Amino acid sequence: MEELGIRPNKGLGQHFLFERGIVERMVRQAGIGPGDSVLEVGPGLGILTSELLRKAEHVVAVEYDRGLAAHLETAFGDLPTFELIQGNALHLTADDLFAPGIEFDVVANLPYSTGTAILRHLLEQPRKPRRLTVMLQKEVAERITAQPPDMTILSVATQFFAEPKIAFTVAPTVFIPPPKVESAVIHLDVRPAMPPPRGDQPPLFQILNAGFRQKRKQVANAIADVLQLPKPEIAAWLQACGVDPMRRAETLSVAEWVTLTQAAPGSVRDA
Repeated sequence: MEELGIRPNKGLGQHFLFERGIVERMVRQAGIGPGDSVLEVGPGLGILTSELLRKAEHVVAVEYDRGLAAHLETAFGDLPTFELIQGNALHLTADDLFAPGIEFDVVANLPYSTGTAILRHLLEQPRKPRRLTVMLQKEVAERITAQPPDMTILSVATQFFAEPKIAFTVAPTVFIPPPKVESAVIHLDVRPAMPPPRGDQPPLFQILNAGFRQKRKQVANAIADVLQLPKPEIAAWLQACGVDPMRRAETLSVAEWVTLTQAAPGSVRDA
């Protein structure tokens, strides 16, 4: 970092990992091997990149920071298996990064500031990765993998698309600068098919947002208030789906939210 004149950017949530054992463990957890194509978001100084290049057939690295991108190009640009894209991962789709028909995995130490947004972007686009192995703040990882009665919008939205599990935790001492919180590596196996038809995804997220907008309220009251619909109508819809209207949003499972979406009356879908 001194040689390159690089300093971690707090605004970008940069904390540079320097412990090689952690990246080796991440790549093992991801199951990366010959023939695999991998997307790495936020490669930073390239410690994870170098390990991925040892295992994978093709590594596409997306780096927002111009100074770091120049360093990565110098370090790995002569390797035919390496491809660097300098830009914002939130503005890129899988079709921008991989040729049609190429399946890919994601392995990344995601920036703290945009990690959840990047994760949702990768999962919500039509062409999804097969699996993701990413490092995030431990608190965020626990929210993603939560189960009823501790669900959040993030856990429901993530688990709708994938099956997540925490692989291992990471201490602050292996980063420069050390963050004030612990990190965790989570592994997500993307579901090959979404439970409802793709056209039901917008109503699902609309209903989710309504249910969680007023978390202290019973789910029937919250949805009725946010969507401005009669409570008796909402309560009848919930009961018909086997959901007690007096429950709170964090107690509902992903399967229950899907059932509610599939059976949602026209007034809810049009609200």
